[in-house]
Amino acid sequence: MKLFQVRKGQFVYYNNELHRVYGVKPMYKQSVHLIRLRDLKQELTNAVSVERYKPKELDSFIFNHKVYTLRNDRKAETGDYILIHNPMPDSLDTYSLNEIEEVETADHKGIITSNSHGIKHNEYLLMVPGRADDSHPIDYQDIESVEPENLQDIESNQLVTNHISELLPTLGDIYKKKDSSESFEAMVVAIKGQTVYLGSGLVLSQEELMNTEIWEFLYNILDK
Repeated sequence: MKLFQVRKGQFVYYNNELHRVYGVKPMYKQSVHLIRLRDLKQELTNAVSVERYKPKELDSFIFNHKVYTLRNDRKAETGDYILIHNPMPDSLDTYSLNEIEEVETADHKGIITSNSHGIKHNEYLLMVPGRADDSHPIDYQDIESVEPENLQDIESNQLVTNHISELLPTLGDIYKKKDSSESFEAMVVAIKGQTVYLGSGLVLSQEELMNTEIWEFLYNILDK
């Protein structure tokens, strides 16, 4: 591709793997800033090294270690992830092509994302967890050229990460802090991205809360 054809938000293949263009800086030799979708690793390259791909319904790919299939047969609901494939932002909106965002609220008119973007239902494709049987995998431009052991490692890592995600904090979880001189228990009252809010007013990351040397999961109030 020529540099003037590369735009922020485009899906492109680089080194045979699916990336999203994060930015273009024409004054630099490596002018194209990419994010590899499967693990969000950042890359710097040039326009001649990438090839554009336009995502469509029933495409499937790994995003941040999880597999999703793009669908257009139902509207997004709270907690879903969406791919903004047809952006039509108002003058005050800042979202752009192929951004992936989490849905915070939804109604018949559209959705509000966790980044406070108001998006109409015809602007996005729904990212449904899992690789549907009728989907078209787009993780690689040429899957035949991928070494079998590398492909197996990637898929195995994705399965392990999916299993870990099942253990992540959820609303209503009660945790006990082990290293506290006094008995200290708190409930998860909100989660935004990787940040967890406890009823005590404490704010910490999911990684911190999953440290079993400091925090012990007791139960979820919805299970009692």
